[in-house]
Amino acid sequence: MLIYPAIDLYGGKAVRLYKGDYAQMTIYNDNPVEVAKDFLRCGAKCIHLVDLEGAKSGTTPNFDTVTAIKKETGLFCEIGGGIRSMETIEKYLAAGVDRVILGTAAVTEPGFVEAAVAKFGDKIAVGIDIKDGYVAIKGWTVKSEENAMDFTEKMEKIGVKTMICTDISKDGAMQGTNHELYQELSEKFNMNIIASGGVSSIDDVARLAKLGIHGAIMGKAYYTGAIDLVRAIEVAK
Repeated sequence: MLIYPAIDLYGGKAVRLYKGDYAQMTIYNDNPVEVAKDFLRCGAKCIHLVDLEGAKSGTTPNFDTVTAIKKETGLFCEIGGGIRSMETIEKYLAAGVDRVILGTAAVTEPGFVEAAVAKFGDKIAVGIDIKDGYVAIKGWTVKSEENAMDFTEKMEKIGVKTMICTDISKDGAMQGTNHELYQELSEKFNMNIIASGGVSSIDDVARLAKLGIHGAIMGKAYYTGAIDLVRAIEVAK
């Protein structure tokens, strides 16, 4: 299992939200590139980036920061947040980003995801943010009528290879991850499942690794020092 240390971007800074609430934002570092360099020093191979402003607006306000992180570290970079057009996908991929994550657009425009997968293959991932068993959209602010498992099945059928699954109730809460959810997803679907939300101890990492899923995203636990990233990467192997 791969560890994807995360940087959530807002105003060019590394921040974290509590349970997806923009009103509960903590700024952890004014220089996200330096954070990414620390990930590299700790042995990370990949990085998970989210443009929180883009998630709300559908634009790319943190594009320069994202590309600087890729250029300065050479890490495998995936980016999500407000990617709702072919032009935006092409902009990121042309700048060297390795994988683009579609979120809101995957729910509101399934035809868009299908076209993106047809054109870009496994450079397209889908982020599914789960709230009470349903998919949340628009920066987690709206709960859709789309059942999470049914939605994942749809994505598998159109050729999506990687699903990043976040349990919003666990995200940033430091209360452990939803192992049952990730076990169900790994058993039901033949996809690369990446767990996100609530990875807050080495035990969480070890339990997720045993499920045989592709990856786990580590956010707040890194910033607060609750998990040593070097150790997490070793345990995940």
